[in-house]
Amino acid sequence: MYAKAPSPDIRRRPLVLGLGCERGTPPAELVALAVSVVARPGDVAFVATLDTRAGEPAMQAVAEHFSVPLVTFPADRLEAETPRLANPSDIVFAHTGCHGVAEAAALAQAGAGARLIVGKTKSAHATAAVAESFQAFGAVSSALDSASLHSDSSRECA
Repeated sequence: MYAKAPSPDIRRRPLVLGLGCERGTPPAELVALAVSVVARPGDVAFVATLDTRAGEPAMQAVAEHFSVPLVTFPADRLEAETPRLANPSDIVFAHTGCHGVAEAAALAQAGAGARLIVGKTKSAHATAAVAESFQAFGAVSSALDSASLHSDSSRECA
């Protein structure tokens, strides 16, 4: 007798982990924060952030931890997500040019129909948020190379 394969949960959607951090944030701190906000680690499809944080070792460490690409956005693209943010901040805007990084990056990558399932959560030097996407992402490689995906302001999110 063959064991019946489990049926896929059609309600599960890919997740995008949005992150923000101060320069020099310890990788262990950002990984711990990321792990604390992700209930379904296997569903994380991307880590997303502000383009000026792409080279931060902490960002690279989180992407490597989840074995997913790191995608980045310029501040003006993240600012476009302000109406959808649960926790916009004038202080963040003064420092970055956008009213939120973690929530905005998660929503920008997850697409127009996405919803936040974890709003901005803080550690000492970083923030994290999780968006659930309702769009189909292409196959994500389980092996990360040293290059990250980068997006620009001309990128459209369907």
